[in-house]
Amino acid sequence: MEAIPSPTWRMLDQRPRSAEPPLGLDALWHQAAGFARRLVCHRSRLLARAESIVSMEKQWRQLSDHRLRERIADLHDRFRRGRDTAEDRDISLGVLREVASRQIGLQPYPVQVAGALVMEAGGLAEMATGEGKTLVAVMPAVLAGWRGRGCHVVTANEYLAKRDANLMQAVYAFCGLTVGCIEPGMAPAERREAYNAHVTYCTNKEVAADFLRDQLAMGPRTGLPEALLARIAGGSDDRIGRLVQRGLTCAIVDEADAVLIDEAVTPLIISGDGPNPEQVDAFEHAARLAKELRPGADYRIDPRRSDINLTPAGQQRVAELTAALGGLWSASRRREELVLQALTAREFFIRDKQYVIADGRVVIVDEFTGRLMPDRNWRNGLHQAVEAKEALEIHPPKETCARISFQRFFRLYRKLEAMTGTGAEARAELWQIYRLPVIPIPTHRPCQRTVLPERVFRTAAAKWSAIVDAVIRIHESGRPVLIGTRSVKASEYLSGLLSAKGLAHQVLNAVRHDSEAQIIAGAGQIGRITVATNMAGRGTDIRLGAGVAALGGLHVIATERHEARRIDRQLFGRCARQGDPGSAQAFSSLEDELMQKHVHPLAAALARRRSERNPELSSGASNRQVDRAQQRAERAARRQRNELLRADNWIDEQLGFAGKTY
Repeated sequence: MEAIPSPTWRMLDQRPRSAEPPLGLDALWHQAAGFARRLVCHRSRLLARAESIVSMEKQWRQLSDHRLRERIADLHDRFRRGRDTAEDRDISLGVLREVASRQIGLQPYPVQVAGALVMEAGGLAEMATGEGKTLVAVMPAVLAGWRGRGCHVVTANEYLAKRDANLMQAVYAFCGLTVGCIEPGMAPAERREAYNAHVTYCTNKEVAADFLRDQLAMGPRTGLPEALLARIAGGSDDRIGRLVQRGLTCAIVDEADAVLIDEAVTPLIISGDGPNPEQVDAFEHAARLAKELRPGADYRIDPRRSDINLTPAGQQRVAELTAALGGLWSASRRREELVLQALTAREFFIRDKQYVIADGRVVIVDEFTGRLMPDRNWRNGLHQAVEAKEALEIHPPKETCARISFQRFFRLYRKLEAMTGTGAEARAELWQIYRLPVIPIPTHRPCQRTVLPERVFRTAAAKWSAIVDAVIRIHESGRPVLIGTRSVKASEYLSGLLSAKGLAHQVLNAVRHDSEAQIIAGAGQIGRITVATNMAGRGTDIRLGAGVAALGGLHVIATERHEARRIDRQLFGRCARQGDPGSAQAFSSLEDELMQKHVHPLAAALARRRSERNPELSSGASNRQVDRAQQRAERAARRQRNELLRADNWIDEQLGFAGKTY
């Protein structure tokens, strides 16, 4: 059957991915190009092409394994020589459906083939949670592996990287490809072997760190060609032998909204020891000074911007309290910086929310996933300020040897492909920064999720009481309940409320994370109550237990709005997967962090006054107020990412160290 021609997307925008996003009229043209790119790859055309590929199923099913391998070898050769056509790619996806069916018992649906087509063309496939994105990623990964330049499949965490590599290894092996997996603690030789595989599964943190280490090994040279020429000329340069990666050719990013948007502003830093006893003492003094300053009189807090400023009285008081210390405290600017840092740690960094204490150390909690990040520190002395606040041993700040943001790193790949369940809200940003058009793919079966109206309360106490009542009511029906919280502290607080009511439940957060996948996988069993932070569910399927579908399926409760609609939608996507029934509901209060930071105080005061006799505000007006607060939070985060992008480009131009793709 004749293949439907593949759209020529690359002709729409020839600007290098790593170039600075355009401004003014150029930005308008760029947005128009993104819109045209989405039109060219209209969903109906994609699905028609996918159905055409699926219709080849009978001819592949009739082949023996030997004949199928021969056909694969022929395709492999065409891809390796760069002579593959649109028809070859369609045939390859048809063959891969049959290989997956024979090797792992899974045969991609037409919508999964459509998602693979989007990624193979260099786009982002938005596929609902539970639609089998792990299997979808295998198809473009095989095509990239056949081209012979390596393919990095970037997953949300180490567990998923290892699981997916093992799960799909049989498919890759049948196609003549090797698979590697990057795990923490691997030796350089093991990492080199994994990267030399045709397809390498890894996390964004591991692959970016290896890139930086390779850049440091290269020294002042900016790319592999220069190093090879120097080696040929000098004959004794062994730096190439220390490299672990072979280039940044193709990346397939799973959960792309989390990796490319939520973690975009996170810089990855390779640092070395820089002991400074005087600086360590300064952090301890600053923590003690912060306790003596009075909010309102000595300093003012801006919760919207998470900012603190000393008042003139506060500046004078700091000068008086440090007059006898001398040294770096003699400079007004430096002493005020130290005190402001200590105040920031005191006011904005809350234990069991932004961090936990583990083995006598401050361990950061990832805001978007709820997972611990033991290998990360806050920059510019903030980590030490938090250690001083908690009266822990202060570890001296380290000297930065190399630095790159994830936002900049992923723009270095020659070809970037992605998939996620929630990309529509960030469509403009994904195109502007990464040149990734977001193409929504329909679900395999109609979605049966019921989203109940959001309930908004005047106080947090009233909200938590209503949540417990809702859990009791649904639990009595036998339906399982998954409750999502924003922080460890909130999950533990809710756990205490449920225990007081005699409700058996499981808690999953950054502190209690043993058997994470097993807990989430079992959250759909009859009568099960699961309390979890954002770490719940990304990459792990929740299957309904026997009889649960007849009761109405899994019910999801969001205890607080997040600062991005995508994260709320991701949580709701834990229920009603693959045509199963399910329901979801959000609860909010005027005392939630989102409302405190992004709602005007006057509007909040008026809302409280209107509801003095009724703890619940649920109405169109209150819901719109919550929506506006969330929109303001999204705009603030977007501005922060744009500022980082400008800073990255400035660093590249002024300092000349950002690395090049090989």
